[in-house]
Amino acid sequence: MSTFTILLGGDLIRTPRLDRQVEGSRVIAADAGIGHARMLGLVPELWVGDFDSVPANLPDDLAAVPRQTFPAEKDKTDGELAIAAALERGATRLVLAGAFGGERADHAFLHLALGLRLAEAGTDVLLTSGAQEGVPLLHGIAGFDYAGGTLFSILGFSDLAGLTVTGAKWPLNQVEVAFGSSLTISNEVKGHLEIALGRGRAMLLAHPHPLPES
Repeated sequence: MSTFTILLGGDLIRTPRLDRQVEGSRVIAADAGIGHARMLGLVPELWVGDFDSVPANLPDDLAAVPRQTFPAEKDKTDGELAIAAALERGATRLVLAGAFGGERADHAFLHLALGLRLAEAGTDVLLTSGAQEGVPLLHGIAGFDYAGGTLFSILGFSDLAGLTVTGAKWPLNQVEVAFGSSLTISNEVKGHLEIALGRGRAMLLAHPHPLPES
């Protein structure tokens, strides 16, 4: 499996879990995402974008990363272009670091939808901010290594059928979930989490890093 980490411009914190997820991967930065490289101790092999959001005072090793420049007026975001570059280089697994938050909610939504599309095409995808991560849910059964007490939600991108959740505070058994329903929001891991989906498109969103106290 060839893993690429794509550095996107959203929120990102460094955690031991994130370090394990990106360890040994090849790295491509999308425009402002280069700003996360120093925090993670990474030097990308490629920097993609229109470079309208370049962080100030980049260290020399990051400023010298080879660039693939695109016009500001284009049909794809810098993040999608960086993902395309990784796939051209043989990526079979993608870690989209900085996929959530930031100033652009439209970009965060795009990353969720794009993650689902990539998974359906056969690419293993993880979306992460360090504090929160997303995993596309395809037809069949998937197991997860989250610790007990981890908060998670299942976001439906369509009507869902045959949804079964075990190892959770509120288990489900072969239920149908209407698009836009809040039934699968704010559940909690209790044991070994497994999710099975019969039909539909969904994304698991989990908070493996402790949430700040309110």
